[in-house]
Amino acid sequence: MSKQHVGELICRYYSLTAELERLFPKRSFTPASHVIESFCEILAANDFDLELLPASSKVHNARTRDKAKLVQIKAAQADSVVFRSDQVPDHLLVMRLSDEGVPEWIYNGPGLLAYEKPGRQPANGQRTVRLSTLRKIQVPEQDRLQSVAE
Repeated sequence: MSKQHVGELICRYYSLTAELERLFPKRSFTPASHVIESFCEILAANDFDLELLPASSKVHNARTRDKAKLVQIKAAQADSVVFRSDQVPDHLLVMRLSDEGVPEWIYNGPGLLAYEKPGRQPANGQRTVRLSTLRKIQVPEQDRLQSVAE
């Protein structure tokens, strides 16, 4: 399945939810967080030729085809992302989906660079980092996963 086809399906999904919300204004059909996470994971797998690990894997969601790197894929719905584990992933991809389902890559680099930004971990074990902070991290080209051509 092509990257373009997957993107079109996700945009159609968002279009359908918007139409349902117009028809039934007292109800919300906004995709739930697990759906957003799944969308981001399949988009990342297509964009970077990743092999997805079983759903709900604790730290990493995927690995490179050559098995050289384990990858954590995070989905952002607002202006921040939450790190729920103190275990730092080998590589981190953060994607934000617009209200129409259009993907935007926010971060692509070593997990350590992003995980050291939130500072001290609070008692609940969840650290929040703003997308604007992740965008500012200078990741050398050789430390980024390379997108695959169509």
